[in-house]
Amino acid sequence: MTARTTRTTAASRTRTALVIGGGVAGPVAAMALRKAGIEATVYEAQAHEPQAHEPYDAKSSGRGGGMTIAPNGMQALEAIDAAELVSEIGTPVTALGLRSWTGRDLAQLAPPADLPTTRFVWRTELHETIAAEAERRAISIFRGKRLLDATDTGTGVTARFSDGSLARADILIGADGLRSTVRTLIDPSIPKPHYAGTLTFTARVPRTELPSTEGVLYMCYGKRAYFAYQIFDDGSAAWFANLPHREPMTSTEAQAVGAGEWLKRLGEAFTADRTAAPDLVRDTLPEDLLITGPTETMPPVRTWSRGRMILIGDAAHATSPTSGQGASLASESAVELARCLRDLPPGKAFKAYETLRRPRVDRILKHTTATATATSAAARTATPKPAGPVSRVLRDALLPVATKVGGAGGAVWGAWQFDHRIDWDERIG
Repeated sequence: MTARTTRTTAASRTRTALVIGGGVAGPVAAMALRKAGIEATVYEAQAHEPQAHEPYDAKSSGRGGGMTIAPNGMQALEAIDAAELVSEIGTPVTALGLRSWTGRDLAQLAPPADLPTTRFVWRTELHETIAAEAERRAISIFRGKRLLDATDTGTGVTARFSDGSLARADILIGADGLRSTVRTLIDPSIPKPHYAGTLTFTARVPRTELPSTEGVLYMCYGKRAYFAYQIFDDGSAAWFANLPHREPMTSTEAQAVGAGEWLKRLGEAFTADRTAAPDLVRDTLPEDLLITGPTETMPPVRTWSRGRMILIGDAAHATSPTSGQGASLASESAVELARCLRDLPPGKAFKAYETLRRPRVDRILKHTTATATATSAAARTATPKPAGPVSRVLRDALLPVATKVGGAGGAVWGAWQFDHRIDWDERIG
C-alpha cells in the first residue's frame, strides 16, 4: 500500500481548522488536530473562564458543577497524551451505587478493573486545565468570540463573530454544546433542546461529618427528587439534585429566586429520604450552591455535517444529564475526527468520521436514556423525575435482579461503554 492510498495528498489535506467552543470538546479537538499536523484555533463565546462561584451560562459549553470522566474518556485522552491531566485533578470513582429513598442499596456497579479509573472533576477546573494544556501546545484560544454565522466557499470557511471580527480556515468544527450555533448553520430545521421537567443544582460541601463513600458515587432515587453524591476522604463532598418543576425556568430566572430559597425547597423535597441527601443539603451554604438551571434533552441530531462544517460533542450527540458520558463521548469524537482529517480530505474525512462514530453514539444514547433497561418499570425510574408509589416498588424489586443478571458488563452499566480504545496510529481509509 502506497503513501498516496493511506494519506491525503498535499493539495487536498486539511491544514487549518476553526474550532467553535472552548469547553471540553473544543480544546481536546484542537490538541488532537495538532497531533495530526493540523493547525487549529479555538474560539469561545465567553469572555473569560468562569470561577466556581459565578452564575451558570446555559449558552456556554455546560460550565459549572462537577462531572465524571469515564474510562473510555480517559482512553481517548490517552491517545493524545492528555489523560494524566485529568488524573492529576480528578478524584477516583470506583463504583456507582444505586440507592432508594428508603436507604436501601439496590446495586453497586463497577467497570472492569483493567480499565482506567473513572475520575470526578469540577468542570471549571477541568476546563482551565485542558485550556492551559492546549495553550502550552501552542494552540490559540480566543475568548469573547460569539459566532454569528459562517460562509462556506467550497475551499474553506469564513466565520463572523459578534465583535465584528472574521476568521478563515479550511474547515469549521462546531464544539459549541447543547445550544450549538454551528448546528443551526448546518441544518436550521434541527429541533432545539426541550425542557425535561426538572431544575438542576450542584454544590461543593467543604466539610461534612458524614463518612467517606470510599470512592463510590451514589445515585439516589428520592421520594420526590433525584440526588447523587460522593463524600471524599478529606471530609468534603459534592452533590447534584434534579428537582421537578412543572413550568420551565431559564437559568437567570432560577438564579433570581436565590440560593437560600432553593436550599429550603430542596430540604423539603428530601426530608423523607433516608439517604445522605437531607444532611448534605443542610450542610450546604448558600454561597456554595450552584443553580445550573433547567435540565434539557436534545432529540437525535441526524445531520452532523454540511460542506466544510461538522459537529462534535454535545452539539452532535448530547447525552442524558445523568449518563456520565457527555465529556467522554465528546473526547472520543474529537480524537476520531482528527484521525480522519489526518488521513483523508475533508469530505471523505467527515463521512468516515460519521461511519466510525454513529453506531457507537446511537447505542450509548439509547442505552443511557435509562440506567436500567431490563424492564419498562425499571427504565421509567431512571429519569430524573420521581417515580410514583407503584413504580418505586417495581424499581426497587427489579433493579437488583437486572444488575445481577447483567452484571457490570450487562444491561445496566455495560462494559462495552467503557472499554473503547482508540489506536491513534491506525490509518483511516
